[in-house]
Amino acid sequence: MKNGIINVYKEKGYTSHDVVAKLRGILKQKKIGHTGTLDPDAEGVLPVCLGKGTKLCSLLTDKRKTYEAVLHLGIETDTQDISGKILKECPVEVTPSEVEACMAGFLGEQQQIPPMYSALKVQGKKLYELAREGIEIERQPRPVTFYEIKILSMELPFVRFSVTCSKGTYIRTLCHDIGEKLGCMGCMESLLRTQVERFSIEDSLKLSQIEALVQEEKIDEKIVSVEEMFSSYPAYLAQPQFDKMLQNGNPVPCKQNTLQERVRMYTSSGIFIGIYEWNASKQQYKPLTIFCTPQDFQ
Repeated sequence: MKNGIINVYKEKGYTSHDVVAKLRGILKQKKIGHTGTLDPDAEGVLPVCLGKGTKLCSLLTDKRKTYEAVLHLGIETDTQDISGKILKECPVEVTPSEVEACMAGFLGEQQQIPPMYSALKVQGKKLYELAREGIEIERQPRPVTFYEIKILSMELPFVRFSVTCSKGTYIRTLCHDIGEKLGCMGCMESLLRTQVERFSIEDSLKLSQIEALVQEEKIDEKIVSVEEMFSSYPAYLAQPQFDKMLQNGNPVPCKQNTLQERVRMYTSSGIFIGIYEWNASKQQYKPLTIFCTPQDFQ
């Protein structure tokens, strides 16, 4: 079984679930999970967790992400992107400087209302399922943060821009909100995710490339190990008398002077256990996330 993270380039037309299903067939293993949904029409970076790496899914979902998008001014659709039903068309009479000023106003912390065509659940039902039934319900605004919004090119009514944002942000909704604020409406023409944490589009692999690497037995070179994901944390090699405690998932006492808040914990023989956090009141490292399995000790 493969363990770690693989940087997949999700192609247009695939859902994130499709990518996971196809990878299960290519890698011949069931334990696979993705790290945040990309719309079927969107493309780009989709880190996929394999084996022990599936414990990292929520961690990567929380990371900031970078996108390249094209805003199409003058059109409002029910899905907030160009694939939806057109609800309104307006003349685009704004100037480039007005567009720049408007988009700059979205920097920082914002309140964003999730679109009806989204996978968010309300009372056990996904919003897009309700939307397809013609039902629209009130959605509460959610806090999101735009760390950077940079215009790459502008040929009105089209504006191509890059945006780095927090988790749970809808770029479709950003496009809609910009158009609404400009008074001419707007929707998203296209979306490309270029970065999630350390995973960039330059290093991403299409499913066909992954399949070829599996056949060539070179796929391991492209999988980022769980240990590597936490390379910023120092390694801590436990003393031999604590090995059994680590195998059982217990905290480990420590009396060193130079302590780190979080460490990569290893047994005395170098078996990676997981990420441990310092508990000052008890003078011990306690497990935060354990990645080892009984098979690692055989």
